[in-house]
Amino acid sequence: MASQRGTAVPLHKLTPDAVVSAAIGVADRRGLTALTMRSLARELGVEAMSLYHHFAGKEALLDAMVDRVYGEIALPEAGQDWREGFRARSLSVRSVLRRHPWALPLLESRRAPGPATLAYHDANVACLRAAGFPPRLLAHAYAVIDAYVLGFVLQEATLPFDSGPEAAAMIAEEPFGPALTAFPHMAWFAREIVLEPGYTFEREFEPGLVLVLDALDALRARAEPTGGAE
Repeated sequence: MASQRGTAVPLHKLTPDAVVSAAIGVADRRGLTALTMRSLARELGVEAMSLYHHFAGKEALLDAMVDRVYGEIALPEAGQDWREGFRARSLSVRSVLRRHPWALPLLESRRAPGPATLAYHDANVACLRAAGFPPRLLAHAYAVIDAYVLGFVLQEATLPFDSGPEAAAMIAEEPFGPALTAFPHMAWFAREIVLEPGYTFEREFEPGLVLVLDALDALRARAEPTGGAE
């Protein structure tokens, strides 16, 4: 059966990987709400029932999609300085989620994690253990880093502007601009930061990440050594 919306896949060549790739394509282009088993079948040029040979339903498909997203993230490497490993990993998380914005609310929601998901978390924990983080501080560090990275990505995705010029235009327009006059510190922030040449919100990501990693490293240095990973 041919599809006018996607690329038809011969039924005998339909694989779980092909289904996941097509599903991610739909979600990337049109958002997760546009993804149904029926719409995915149309995308692939097959009958909806054929998808159930590979996935029991949409939840199982979402598990596989999330696992694929985790598989795109660069992981900390064994023997790498933990700050550099987590810096590179955090930059990768942000890059991957900008490609797949639908995945952000799903990352920590799956009850059936796949191998890439587990490998991702295992590599992160291994990196922190090797750096000497004791258990409770390791948990704090992992939570704080992810809260910063995922929170920044969420804020980026929901801001009402995409660039510095767009932010400057918003400040100059009704109703935002006139409202600032009653709030001197916000007016200062707009004048000294947002309206300065070269401003973009995204430039704040790496300096903020460095602050988080440096603070955690200072706590790690003061903590009792644990001997690293066993």
